[in-house]
Amino acid sequence: MKRTLALATLLLASLPFSLVLTAPVGAQEVPPALTKDPGQVKAGRYRLDPAHGKITWSLSHLGFSTYYGQFTDVSGDLVLDPKEPGKSSLSVKIVTGSANALNDKLNAHLKTPDFLDVEKFPEATFVSQSIEPTSPTTARVNGTLTLRGVSKPVSFDATFNQAGVNPVDKAYSVGFDGWTVIKRSEFGVNAFLPLLGDEVALRLEGEFKLQ
Repeated sequence: MKRTLALATLLLASLPFSLVLTAPVGAQEVPPALTKDPGQVKAGRYRLDPAHGKITWSLSHLGFSTYYGQFTDVSGDLVLDPKEPGKSSLSVKIVTGSANALNDKLNAHLKTPDFLDVEKFPEATFVSQSIEPTSPTTARVNGTLTLRGVSKPVSFDATFNQAGVNPVDKAYSVGFDGWTVIKRSEFGVNAFLPLLGDEVALRLEGEFKLQ
């Protein structure tokens, strides 16, 4: 008996320490694998995770630097058809008062009629009209952006990141990045042109949860 216990102890000691700690006591469910293959993504209706949906904007500041800020209150709905991406659709709402340039004085100025005029136009929207695949993991999203009451066609390039069960909240999720450039003057935001840049770069990040 002592010899058997000693042999078992020796065998256990030879295992990696991390394996001993994590060895399952019983059968454990294996979580679904994450995928970077768009063809493996679940079709359906998705909703933007507000904690992980941001729009980062940037423009030239007097030619000396590039100034960055974010819209932090963004909501969106995505209808996703991985087999026929052209049948997918996206609609987004942006609370204009959530524009954050990490400076209280500037944030207050952004809310005025010089820029976003948030009292008169509390929301901006984007509604897709068509989605055109440009590679297995990228697409051109064409739609209408409405800002300060002005609606203009805007397109952005989207990149699929991955999909699968989020290890934190256990919800099936899909993630994208996007990129585009708009001219603020086309939406009536003319303050301090041309000292402040007319072209505004928009970087888009979104994690969507299957509903």
